Amino acid sequence: MSTNKTPLWFNFASAGSAGAFAWCVVHPFNTASIRMNLASASAPAGTKPLNFFPFLGKMLKERGVGSLYDGLGAGVLRQLVYATARIGLFEVFRDEIAKHREIDFASRLVAGLSAGGCAALLSCPCEVTLVRLSNDALLPEADRRGYTGISNAFTRILKEEGSGAFFRGCSPFVNRALLVGLVQVGTYEQFRVKYREWGVASLYANVMCSSFSAGLLYSIVTNPFETVKNRMAFQRADPTTGQLPYKSTVQTIRLIAKTEGPIMLWAGFLPYFLRCGGHTVTMFMVMEWMRKMYQGQMKN
Repeated sequence: MSTNKTPLWFNFASAGSAGAFAWCVVHPFNTASIRMNLASASAPAGTKPLNFFPFLGKMLKERGVGSLYDGLGAGVLRQLVYATARIGLFEVFRDEIAKHREIDFASRLVAGLSAGGCAALLSCPCEVTLVRLSNDALLPEADRRGYTGISNAFTRILKEEGSGAFFRGCSPFVNRALLVGLVQVGTYEQFRVKYREWGVASLYANVMCSSFSAGLLYSIVTNPFETVKNRMAFQRADPTTGQLPYKSTVQTIRLIAKTEGPIMLWAGFLPYFLRCGGHTVTMFMVMEWMRKMYQGQMKN
């Protein structure tokens, strides 16, 4: 990623546009990942992790292909906020660091970590709305919230549960976003440097290899936090005690690992990787293409 050939506003705009486009491509994998992740939560203790393809087949049979796009609008809106801030701020922070020291791997990690945290706080309400919209239809009919769209879900969450509900699960989401900034954005640029050293110098081949590597690493590291975020964002208070089962990131991780086994923290990994890896590759390919086209127009 380079900011010395395109203006700052275009770096932000291309990041958000590429992120939103890539989300349209991978949204079905996100829906399947979240549903598989949450379905694992209701499985009896000691049950083996769900297999993706049988789970997907059952879901398509029961809900139809269209259900894979539940919550798409919220997902796109989230990317317009999240990707714009995460990548745009990374470049701002990186360039600010460059004024004081040579940019190295550590500098990129610091910039990525900082940008990821800022982006998460800005987009957390969109994330909660996305999780709710994607999974409401899976609840028993009596328990469904019956959201009709983004604005309906947003206003009802605000009215019925208060603004705090938008930040329920914020802690794991921010933790995950910090890691996304660290292992996706930070390592992507580092991988670009390394792949050039290894002879992969052409723009799109370099971007493809770098984004795939960053996407795989990102998926492995952040999947447990995705599990925690989904559980906390989608939970309901106990009707008798009024207590929520999941109270913090650490408590939720410990509870899942103790009652269901550590492997359940990676429940839904395959669709999660298809989502994260696919989104990472598509986003960076589209973003670099947009910037190359803009640079070409400027030369003309």
